[in-house]
Amino acid sequence: MIHPTAIIDPSAIIADDVDIGPYSIIGADVEIASGCDIKSHVVINGPTKMGSNNKIYQFSSIGEAPQDKKYAGEPTTLEIGHNNLIRENVTINRGTVQGGGLTKIGDDNWIMAYVHIAHDCIIGNDNILANNASLAGHVIVDNFVILGGFTLVSQFNHLGSYSFSAMGSVISQNVPPYVLASGHMAKPIGINVEGLRRRDFTDVQIKNIRQAYKLIYRSSLRLEEAEKLIQQMDQQQSELDCYINFLKTQKKGIIR
Repeated sequence: MIHPTAIIDPSAIIADDVDIGPYSIIGADVEIASGCDIKSHVVINGPTKMGSNNKIYQFSSIGEAPQDKKYAGEPTTLEIGHNNLIRENVTINRGTVQGGGLTKIGDDNWIMAYVHIAHDCIIGNDNILANNASLAGHVIVDNFVILGGFTLVSQFNHLGSYSFSAMGSVISQNVPPYVLASGHMAKPIGINVEGLRRRDFTDVQIKNIRQAYKLIYRSSLRLEEAEKLIQQMDQQQSELDCYINFLKTQKKGIIR
């Protein structure tokens, strides 16, 4: 049902069963798939393409122009997958030409109130961004990541799968998979054991992940040396694929 006070641009493509609440505004070049629930006072601007069964709460701003001085009105894009829960006052900006033109949100993410996701961010699946977490431009968040409330992530950083940030953390470098980060500036303080258990990792898998973590953070090895040893371990322990694939791509450096 579309409330009579909602304003819908004629070019918007909206599935028949989408609910749009009072005073919400759906702009040009917006696509909203089946099963979505848009609460009151939500603004969605395009080009934005949204998958099915997303729920967006009141006063959120979705698909607005990027907050970047270089932006000159280009038709950059926001893509949102399926089954995402986006709470009150969330802001998600479209991409910039310089960053590839795309901001992308995957599936099954829980994005709590007042979260900001800036231009050109790429968010994977099954992540939790707690209240007031803010991502600067060009941040990559893999899968099953939890960002505690008021976490700040600076631009061009990469957060590996199953990583976790404590409340109020300030992240200025890449965070490897499984790592628990805390502080201003954020430092590694262990692995996300509780999160791994909740995702059905076995005790043996957690032990292997902890061993890899110690090679990176608790030994006197250079990162390249630790990576080689983890590669040797990975021949029998597939849960370490995350570490290997992540470390291969890091040029900016990881939190220390």
